[in-house]
Amino acid sequence: MTTWLNMSLQDGASPIMEQLIFFHDHTLMIMLMIITTVLCMMTTLIWNKHTSRFMLEGQLIETTWTIAPAIILVFIAMPSLRLLYLMDEIHNPTMTLKAVGHQWYWSYEYSDFTKLEFDSYMIPQEENQTSTFRLLDTDNRIVLPMNSPIRLVVTAADVLHSWTIPSLGVETDATPGRLNQASFLINHPGILYGQWSKICGANHSFMPITIESVSANHFINWVSSL
Repeated sequence: MTTWLNMSLQDGASPIMEQLIFFHDHTLMIMLMIITTVLCMMTTLIWNKHTSRFMLEGQLIETTWTIAPAIILVFIAMPSLRLLYLMDEIHNPTMTLKAVGHQWYWSYEYSDFTKLEFDSYMIPQEENQTSTFRLLDTDNRIVLPMNSPIRLVVTAADVLHSWTIPSLGVETDATPGRLNQASFLINHPGILYGQWSKICGANHSFMPITIESVSANHFINWVSSL
């Protein structure tokens, strides 16, 4: 999760998020090269006192600054399109999780199991303990096995919501009367936090999402104990 003075993205907890971070750094490096080149040219033009009254055109430089931006855009577009296709791909999911947004809490259903569903509310501030995070922890966490492809189905019962886990690179709109689908794979155990990203009413800031990633054996024991 994000910590104090963290100016960067969260550490990736899924292969897709790690690829998104790589693409972010790749694009920043290209931007840094462009900014440095432009600043050097502007500085040179400001301090250079040489002029030429015979210089009427420069076909070579005009060709260069027309082709160079197109090449730079190709270097940005190719990994971007690859990531877009990877994020839309559903790889033979091990299990399906259905999330239903309400004002102002989430309901979850494990579609592959019988009668495994629950509501998830934010822990009130007066009930917070030293081990919980304010506005982030819930009374019922989503328990999911790591290293397993998960299909997420999201909808809403009343107004627009958004199911978002930044460290997984997942943000899916919850729309009434519509099922939206996403997939992810958690590559290490731990607790992942997410929050709303849609203005859905007065308490839209009080419906967090908490995922507990566990091993497959621990997940089977958790399902058996319910």
